[in-house]
Amino acid sequence: MRVRGWVTRGRRVRAGAVLGALVVVAVPTVALTPGVAGAAAPATVCQVRDDRLTEISGMVATDDGYVVVNDGADDEARRRIFHLDRRCAVTRTVSYPSRPRDTEDLAIGADGTIWVADIGDNDRTRETVALWRLAPGADEPVLLRMAYPDRPHDAEALLLDADGRPLIITKGGSGTSVLYAPTTALRPGATTPLAPVGQVVLPSSSTSNPFSFLGRGVVTGAASAPDGRRVVLRTYADAFEYDVPAGDVVAALTTGTPRAVPLPDEPQGESITYSRDGRSLLTVSESADQPPGTRPTILRYAVASATAAAPQPAESTTASPPAPTAAVPAAEHADGGGRIWPLAAGAGTLLGLLAVGGVLWRRHTDRR
Repeated sequence: MRVRGWVTRGRRVRAGAVLGALVVVAVPTVALTPGVAGAAAPATVCQVRDDRLTEISGMVATDDGYVVVNDGADDEARRRIFHLDRRCAVTRTVSYPSRPRDTEDLAIGADGTIWVADIGDNDRTRETVALWRLAPGADEPVLLRMAYPDRPHDAEALLLDADGRPLIITKGGSGTSVLYAPTTALRPGATTPLAPVGQVVLPSSSTSNPFSFLGRGVVTGAASAPDGRRVVLRTYADAFEYDVPAGDVVAALTTGTPRAVPLPDEPQGESITYSRDGRSLLTVSESADQPPGTRPTILRYAVASATAAAPQPAESTTASPPAPTAAVPAAEHADGGGRIWPLAAGAGTLLGLLAVGGVLWRRHTDRR
């Protein structure tokens, strides 16, 4: 806001104090909700110092270190599958045979195959999404195209079930995400139809993060434990870990009660993986829009069996057969157990208080 030169410094200070007080009152209601008390601080594993890796959106741990990919970057040098050692130094890169659209997550198969999820679609305009399959030791990944049955979806998370079938988890936005799976085996040169197989409703959260309540309801990454007995979904604020009974990942996500691991105030956390021993969760954030000198840092969070179980969502949909229906995809815009209306009310309160603050500001500045 531009303040006219004739306004005295004292009046500016008083007006600013009034507006600031209103914001302080309002913001905790809808924005800066405190993090979970008692959350254990993460340990730093290593920093990524390669300037090509500023938008890391997917990561898996390997026996030798890590594999990472950038969010869809315009710079050709960044469009690679990057292999890192345990100190986060790049040891190898693999190029794509054609340009990917928006690579968002990684998964690793039992045989060491790397799966790159080219599934991002912020504008929801893509006719197809894709997976890139990189076999152990291969010099080039294979492109496998897929298509949603209803409409485009934005997604940033990928899991593999016990049979190696890929599962795409849509980003959501209200705490509810839809699970999609291929209806037939993936084949190079073909477009495989996807079908909804269920939906997951995230528990409520109050963990502090740069995107406030919006950051608590979107799925930005996923990972499977090395033994396949657990999977985890992450948001910008938390990780939610689910036990997987009998290898059924869909049942775990749609009917299970997760354990919450707060990931407070990561700059832009989109990546998560398990350590190779399955005892820790590893995360890394994008650094592109952070202060100069910020480096992507891999963080380690302990996964303890004593972690308190997160509250059971108010509503949960069990896995459905892979027959496209309008009801399941529509849930992506559902209220996630009635959480949208209080957020809307809180936002309205904030706007109202800001309006009052603006009036008081004008009154203070108009006085001579």
